Amino acid sequence: MFASIAGVAKRIFGGSFAGFVPRGAWLTLLLFLAACAAKAPPPPPPPLPAAPGVPIPAAPPRIEPPSFTGLSPQALRGRLGGPAFSRKDGATDMWRYDTNACHAFFFFTANQVDHVETVPRGPDGAADPACLIAVRKAS
Repeated sequence: MFASIAGVAKRIFGGSFAGFVPRGAWLTLLLFLAACAAKAPPPPPPPLPAAPGVPIPAAPPRIEPPSFTGLSPQALRGRLGGPAFSRKDGATDMWRYDTNACHAFFFFTANQVDHVETVPRGPDGAADPACLIAVRKAS
């Protein structure tokens, strides 16, 4: 059998190339290729059942605190000091101020405060007035 494998290799690759490959390597390679070719791919897994629809809660009303809306970054820094964290995403800057009870987020667009949020949220909007008072006192 090996003689026929070596003969095929000589015909395909030429006599000089077949002499460089050890005898056992040809047999191993052919057995490996035969084993790979014999296996069929596994069937695809069954589709997952559809997840039940979970409604996303509505966003809180966007009631901006008038004492901060429209402030420039310099004016806000003068009022509250430097932020604990700041980040720039495209044309929007976000500054975060922290207290023990809450976090206040100020979003600047066009170099002025455009939106204010707190965590936890306020009872009637995205910004809790009690948190903003705490941030002012902490500065």
